Amino acid sequence: MTIGKTLLSVDEARARILAAVGRERPSETIALDEAAGRTLARDLTALRTQPPADMSAMDGYALRTQDLARGLVKLRQIGTSTAGHGFAGSVGPGETVRIFTGAPVPPGADAVLVQENARVENGLVEPLKEIDADRYIRPKGLDFSEGEILLPAGTRLNAAGLALAAGMNHARVVVTRRPRVAILATGDELVRPGELIGPSQIVATNSYAVAALVETAGGEPRDLGIARDEMGALEQAIRRAREDGTELLVTLGGASVGDLDLVKPALAKQGIELDFWKIAMRPGRPAFHGRIGPMIILGLPGNPAAVLVAGHVFLVPLVRALCGDPNAARETREAAMLGCPLGPNDQRQDYLRATLEPRTDGPPIATPFELQDSSLLRIFAQSQCLVIRPPQAPAAQAGDLCQILRTD
Repeated sequence: MTIGKTLLSVDEARARILAAVGRERPSETIALDEAAGRTLARDLTALRTQPPADMSAMDGYALRTQDLARGLVKLRQIGTSTAGHGFAGSVGPGETVRIFTGAPVPPGADAVLVQENARVENGLVEPLKEIDADRYIRPKGLDFSEGEILLPAGTRLNAAGLALAAGMNHARVVVTRRPRVAILATGDELVRPGELIGPSQIVATNSYAVAALVETAGGEPRDLGIARDEMGALEQAIRRAREDGTELLVTLGGASVGDLDLVKPALAKQGIELDFWKIAMRPGRPAFHGRIGPMIILGLPGNPAAVLVAGHVFLVPLVRALCGDPNAARETREAAMLGCPLGPNDQRQDYLRATLEPRTDGPPIATPFELQDSSLLRIFAQSQCLVIRPPQAPAAQAGDLCQILRTD
């Protein structure tokens, strides 16, 4: 849906950005200890059964419950089973084996009597309490069995996923190659932190924010530096990104209609196929999207809040899609309660920086800051979420439900 003659809705812009990502993603095989945060390119199937045999869940004595059915008895201890060193024989009538947590249960035994419920004297074990069959035994395959697909393609490997992959006996995994994301800041007014700042200049901040978003989403950020407001400098940086095999080029600033907003003209000279320019959102209206050959282009505004908002809304799901995440397009909005009244909205979708206060008896309370100027970084750093105000939303009162996007 377009808004008026030129503005694209946020939902349509997001859908078109994600539709530009090919389904087949390049992959590579890496060691498991290098795979944290990477996305599986293939289903991961268990190469073994876990546990590989019936295992004890407690320290105690492995026995036959049918012996206990005869009343209180004294069982003869015939051996010991420990983790990594199982008892080689089997348990017969009137016999028991000392067993420890994680040790294999010997054949013949069908339960484990915990050691607190046993009296031991002269090699004889007297059960002090009756137990049921299978008590304190982890059966073979309780966790998983050989041949099961436990981690499907598209899974991003977190700590639990890595542990599971290791337990499945995988030393190496096939993952989607991390997309190369080049970041190009533009503008004569920008200098890097720590450099000499002229009277009309400011410190460049956006590249750091975008690199962090790319890294968190699973991509490989590459800083192209700051291009001056010259056509030649911009074209040179764009060519450098193309020659380096960049999959996604993110430009920062220079996307509006001023005389020195040269990013789009420079991209045009390099042959960009422009998909859209301008989105019905605030902040972030001048964002654009296109491609030069296989390289995707995402143009973001220059104001810090606009970069961060558009980064959360468009860049993060785009990088996740480039990583092969099948759920990249899934909305991450959630419900909250407004902590203050808000006036009616216009034709653009608003993203209001807000604090988030948890509640035990309902959704959290989201309170937008009074100042929402897109140049302000401090309140973004103090925010935990963005309150989403749809186009033409009516006035809202404190306590009304709203939708939020978490930023922390």
